[in-house]
Amino acid sequence: MFGVRAPKIAIPKFSSGLALFFAAFGLSLNAHAQGGSPEASTDRAHIADVLQSLNRGVNVSQVAVSPDGKRLAWIEGARDGGDIRVAPLDDLKRSERVTAAATSDQRCRETDIRWEPDSKALAFFSDCAEPGDQADLYLSRLDGSAARRLTKLRGDEGSPAFAPDGTKVAFLYVEGATRPAGALAAMKPPAGVIGEDGVEIQRVAMVAVNGTAPVSPTIVTPANLHVYEFDWAPGSTSLAYIAADPPGENNWWVAKLYTQALGGEAKAVLVPAEVSGPLRGMQIAVPRWSPDGKAIAFIGGLMSDQGATGGDVWIIPAAGGTPHDVTQGRPTSPAWIEWGDDEHLFVSELAGGNSQLMRFRLQGDRASESVATSFGAPVFSIPGTVSDGRLELSLSSTADHSVFVFSASTFDHPVEIYAAKPGTVMSSGLEGVIQLSHLNYGVEPTWGKSVSLSWKNESFRVQGWLMLPKDYDPAKKYPLIVEVHGGPAAAVEAQWGPRGGISAQAFSALGYFVLEPNPRGSFGQGEEFAQANRKDFGYGDLRDILAGVDTVIAKYPVDPYRVGLTGWSYGGFMTMFAVTQTARFKAAVAGAGISDWLSYYGENSIDQWMIPYFGASVYDDPAIYARSSAIDFIKQAHTPALVVVGDRDGECPAPQSYEFWHALRDEHVPTELVVYPNEGHGFVDPGHRRDVMERTMEWFAQYMPPS
Repeated sequence: MFGVRAPKIAIPKFSSGLALFFAAFGLSLNAHAQGGSPEASTDRAHIADVLQSLNRGVNVSQVAVSPDGKRLAWIEGARDGGDIRVAPLDDLKRSERVTAAATSDQRCRETDIRWEPDSKALAFFSDCAEPGDQADLYLSRLDGSAARRLTKLRGDEGSPAFAPDGTKVAFLYVEGATRPAGALAAMKPPAGVIGEDGVEIQRVAMVAVNGTAPVSPTIVTPANLHVYEFDWAPGSTSLAYIAADPPGENNWWVAKLYTQALGGEAKAVLVPAEVSGPLRGMQIAVPRWSPDGKAIAFIGGLMSDQGATGGDVWIIPAAGGTPHDVTQGRPTSPAWIEWGDDEHLFVSELAGGNSQLMRFRLQGDRASESVATSFGAPVFSIPGTVSDGRLELSLSSTADHSVFVFSASTFDHPVEIYAAKPGTVMSSGLEGVIQLSHLNYGVEPTWGKSVSLSWKNESFRVQGWLMLPKDYDPAKKYPLIVEVHGGPAAAVEAQWGPRGGISAQAFSALGYFVLEPNPRGSFGQGEEFAQANRKDFGYGDLRDILAGVDTVIAKYPVDPYRVGLTGWSYGGFMTMFAVTQTARFKAAVAGAGISDWLSYYGENSIDQWMIPYFGASVYDDPAIYARSSAIDFIKQAHTPALVVVGDRDGECPAPQSYEFWHALRDEHVPTELVVYPNEGHGFVDPGHRRDVMERTMEWFAQYMPPS
């Protein structure tokens, strides 16, 4: 059906700054072929139909319940903007659009909805004043009057939060930004003094809500600190925030916890590099000030990406002191926290393959070793993905925490809005929570059913998701594709539709089994499990994955000679490394991977994350880096491999993919490298994302076609 492709490198559709680099080596820059045999054209048309079918239904990107519990706001559309709707909480069919648009037919990019503490107004960012360009903060009184523009911004903005007294809104702001903050976005082309020129710093900005005209915000935090997350103190006069020295995309892994009175000096109340015990050298996130202002709760643990949170829940005195772990030994991964009152915490966590909400009771002195934590059954436990659109597993609650609202989905159920009520009897799954919306009534998946699997390997119980082929027939033999998640400190959660990058649902729709394992190093089973691959990348985690493959083959009609491997980021590394360690895989696709940890250390923009995992810098212990480098075992690789990467990827730079492709080519292993222009670690161009999936599916069909 598909002829064997000669090893080549391609840049799709248009060239980039790397074109001159590749041309200097005499390499052709081939676009994605659209011609070929009628059979190939037919298959590409089928692939296009499959990809189109994955995005059926209405997406809910953000939800927010009013503090008084009477109304709900949500955004229908993509995470980067859609239509804001507001309705009574008990009747979402009576929704009305809220917007900064001047006319009803104007469509703006509107994001980050936040209720005023008195529930009378809604704040949000909108680019209505400068369509397609700069967004500003607006306030709608929800009384039929036009939304009022509060700010005049020039930069990147996000994460607004009202002060508890409702008089002002703080938000994260990169003044004069040329790119979104964070390591996932495409890096700027290198120029000037590296690490000094053009460094963009994210700070906390603030604006009053009672102004009569839009103004430039007041910058609250110091110019020498890059802020990642923040929280208001109860009295509305101070902030707690996680921050580090610039550059921000690199230093989150060494960030500190600060407090600062408005107009005062920043004070570091927690420096993880200087504490003793299990928090030493770890990462911290999600700071939350207790209602009485005496303590700050946060999540601390081994995390590989800012924004992907997991660890234990810790509490420290607001004035500084010794932090204490209040969930030590718990076999779950908290990702989001909120105080219910001074003695209770609501904790949203991953537990195996489920997303669940817990209510913890703190007994004794919250900020001392004497504190004891007790908890009962989960408020809810859903084998899927839940969020209100702010952070990982974050939920929106009423002021009295009697109702929590969120969007949720599974592999089998599209996104809807749900509510949960602590203190009531709720069964597990989506059946155990209150469905508020019916936006996707009648929408069915175009892929196969899914099941949660677990298997024992060595001392660990490993969980993963298996998606069956569409129209599954147990009398037939099918190929299997193993997709490894990014991270490693992350987890595959069941959710509707593609997550971006490489789509398990697309493989299933084309007739493949798909295994998405959560091997050691993943979230969902506690800190011991999350830290089990330190100084061991590619070994124990690969054994967990192979044990999962064996489990699937033993239970389902999988052809053991048609097993493929793919993944992005850490999953891309695992793909590159695995094909040098085992011959189990018939074909492989490595997205934004890492082939040589020694050279990677000096090439990437985020080298601080490596010290906690490898135990030392590459200059102090090169052997531990070489031990996990695919390039050092390349002569053992015989699996045909497609390699894809963005040319401005700061997390997993393109030379890592180039080096792997180059080595396979020299070893006469079938391979192809595709470099995508103006893309960072997370692709944003829809055409590029579609092209990755088309090429990936064609690659697997070439070497291990479905039945």
